[in-house]
Amino acid sequence: MAIKHRSTFGPYLVRNWQPRDRAAAFALIAQVLAEYDLTCEPTASDRDVLEIEACYWETGGEFWVVETSGELVGTAGYYPNGRGKGAVELRKMYLHPKARGQGLGRYLLNTMELAIQQRGFSEIWIETASVLKTAVSLYESSGYEAASGVETARCDRIYCKRLAPVGTLPKP
Repeated sequence: MAIKHRSTFGPYLVRNWQPRDRAAAFALIAQVLAEYDLTCEPTASDRDVLEIEACYWETGGEFWVVETSGELVGTAGYYPNGRGKGAVELRKMYLHPKARGQGLGRYLLNTMELAIQQRGFSEIWIETASVLKTAVSLYESSGYEAASGVETARCDRIYCKRLAPVGTLPKP
């Protein structure tokens, strides 16, 4: 199992995914994809959310969910990939419409980046679709640079961010 994570942002609890979250996480992702007329692919690019243990935990990644009042309203995960030494791919960062517009997405991205950095990874890759304008804006304003090599059929953009080694972080 992944490193234990638990944090809060306003009324939202961000925590490690548990097997009991499988159906709700998949349903949320399918709902958000449908909202933007993107196809959910349970046997292809979305298979990983049905197989968190094998795709995230067993590969050295993490998968988190966001909940409020017991309702799952967000997801985000990462796992190592072959794009470079110390590289991970950030995946499945989705928020329910009622959880958007409050800074939760930025908090989730920043918190996940810190966890990735603390685990010693040095690059984060993200594939996304142009239609997800808010996500694209978030990534671009967070230091992600456009790259090439999109592998997911519904995506048309890919970004990379290089992280400083943990020992070079400024002291608070």
